[in-house]
Amino acid sequence: MSTTPHTTRGAGRSRRSCLAVPGSNPKMHAKARGLDADQFFLDLEDSVAPAAKEQARHNIVASLLEGGWGDKVRVVRVNDWTTQWTYQDVMTVVGAAGDQIDAIMLPKVQTPGQVEALDLLLTQIEMEKGFDVGAIGIEVQLENALGMVNLEAIATASARVETLVYGPADLMASLNMKSLIVGGQPKGYPADAYHYILMRILMVARANGLQAIDGPFGLIRDIPAFEEATWRSAALGFDGKWVLHPGQIGPANSIFSPAQEEYDKAENILDAYAWYTSPEGGALGAVMLGDDFIDEASRKMAAVIAAKGRSAGLKRTAAWTRPEP
Repeated sequence: MSTTPHTTRGAGRSRRSCLAVPGSNPKMHAKARGLDADQFFLDLEDSVAPAAKEQARHNIVASLLEGGWGDKVRVVRVNDWTTQWTYQDVMTVVGAAGDQIDAIMLPKVQTPGQVEALDLLLTQIEMEKGFDVGAIGIEVQLENALGMVNLEAIATASARVETLVYGPADLMASLNMKSLIVGGQPKGYPADAYHYILMRILMVARANGLQAIDGPFGLIRDIPAFEEATWRSAALGFDGKWVLHPGQIGPANSIFSPAQEEYDKAENILDAYAWYTSPEGGALGAVMLGDDFIDEASRKMAAVIAAKGRSAGLKRTAAWTRPEP
């Protein structure tokens, strides 16, 4: 049971590109500040060796308190609850810099109880430190078969949950998939091996007002292959993708943003439909806009594209005008 009131979380945050930054490397923290990723997450999990985890916590606290992150979404990925590190990860980082953190990413989530445990711990720290209770969100990372089976319960385990994140490497291992390329298609399967996984994450996310984030692609220098993988999840409706290298940031931002022409058209549909459905416009429920038939369903589709464009910072270059009387 969540300790915070239910709200739709994360809808206003742009997460087209989510940059992984090892907590054990302060030089990379400094570099990340100047990059154009929408979100960064300072990592305490897989990118940090066991012997370096304690120092990495203090590195992350120092980087968060130093500031300079602008309007980027600030996330810390802690270790999963099956390890000995999770509790101290949260206590150290949130206890010292909780008011500088937008969300905690919890990896390898298998049951709703693991999300509930993080919610309770965050609430205790917020209360003790005088932070706003419930202000820190949770990003849930799905990385194994059990987590996917329990996905609906996991997604609704806490009102803090903002995103469902696909973790391809561990999930591929969990399924015994024959591939050594993180996010790469396994040889021998004639279709997209991840379509079901992505659609399941997306459906559960949308049913609960959450964002859906695609995981990393391991061949960091193969930008065309990264773009191909990114287009798959973007076409389905995902909100963003992890990036492991600065060279992946630009392509991710572009692919998860509507084209200028598409954005202008969406805004024009919204303006036109608002006018045509008004008494002044004739109170019409369905009209032709150029060669396009538009109705309430069209308005909903346009609202999605317009919201993505606004979040990406696009500005209109063409505006619809009312017909002459």
